[in-house]
Amino acid sequence: MFLNALLLALREIRRNVLRSSLTILGIVIGVASVITMVTIGEGATAQVQADMQKLGTNLLQVFRGQGFGGGGARGAAPPFTLDDVRAIEEEVTGIRAVAPTSNTSVQAIYGNANWSTQVVGTTDQYLDVRDWPLASGRNFSESELRAGAAVCILGETIKQELFGSQDPLGANMRLGKVACQVIGVLTPKGLSGFGQNQDDVVLVPIRMLQRRLVGNTDVNVIMISARDTASTAKVKADVERLMRERRKIREGAEDDFNVRDMQEITAAFTSSSRVMTTLLSAVAAVSLVVGGVGIMNIMLVSVTERTREIGIRLAVGAMAKDVLLQFLVESVTLAALGGIIGIVLGLTAGILANNAFNVPYVFNPGIILIAFLFSAAVGVIFGYFPARRAAQLDPIEALRHE
Repeated sequence: MFLNALLLALREIRRNVLRSSLTILGIVIGVASVITMVTIGEGATAQVQADMQKLGTNLLQVFRGQGFGGGGARGAAPPFTLDDVRAIEEEVTGIRAVAPTSNTSVQAIYGNANWSTQVVGTTDQYLDVRDWPLASGRNFSESELRAGAAVCILGETIKQELFGSQDPLGANMRLGKVACQVIGVLTPKGLSGFGQNQDDVVLVPIRMLQRRLVGNTDVNVIMISARDTASTAKVKADVERLMRERRKIREGAEDDFNVRDMQEITAAFTSSSRVMTTLLSAVAAVSLVVGGVGIMNIMLVSVTERTREIGIRLAVGAMAKDVLLQFLVESVTLAALGGIIGIVLGLTAGILANNAFNVPYVFNPGIILIAFLFSAAVGVIFGYFPARRAAQLDPIEALRHE
């Protein structure tokens, strides 16, 4: 019975191809829009997570001052010291590595080439905190860190701008007026989640930066990497407690520092991205409702046009449920065809859009299944009334219909 109803539905669709195509247009647009929006949203979320991961695994950053990134009262807040870094390393459990950082802008010079860049003073643990391996060369030695030796590790951008295809290892370059020897080159990292070029950097021992480039003993940011088995929330709480003690902040007074947990920030960005994706998808899904109304209107017209056919079927013994099934199957078939075409268009548009926005393509079979089932449900819901109307026709009155 169902197969016969499906064949009759396909015959009617073929007989009115243009009308059927226009009928399912709303379904096609709705399904394609939903899949495209979700695909772009999933790609953007994956890109945010990947960009945040580039900053380091289980990373916490301690800034002076309040607010995001250590803003607010930063000017009034005292800087950190290397003793603070040692205290965190010794007294806080669950830490894999701790690295102090201070930075300044300088003109990097080698031969006739020069480039304005950021110099970051830090320790040998910086690469562990940032999960940043060396492409070539070596890390700072303990003696170089203690003495503040004039050695440096280059980011990929600096290497390309100053040395091109030449191997920089062992070369002597200048950072402002200070000469230093290149001992290593970092692997490329690209842009961070905040749009900053992470490869445009030169790493030097922090004592070298303090003594020769900035003339103070300040530590601007302390970077902490928690162990995989440790809770970053607990490590953050322990660091906050320790820093309040060391900075002699009274109970009830506000902190003059800020501990940023990158997992929390990643979760916030991911949540925001998914909320936006859901909202955009909901707006696009309105097209499915519009398409359902179109199907209902066309099916009502079809019932009127085929009144005599319905009357003949009922007169020769067809049951009301047979007529109901015929028109219901026809409605669902139209909606399902629209859903299939919409899925193909949505996947194609999603791939093209993700390539245009330079975000990864994430295949989500769940949204495809939901979109198809929703389109079929639209066919059932909006096709039931016309099908029921056809099934309730009086055979005698239907046969009299002109």
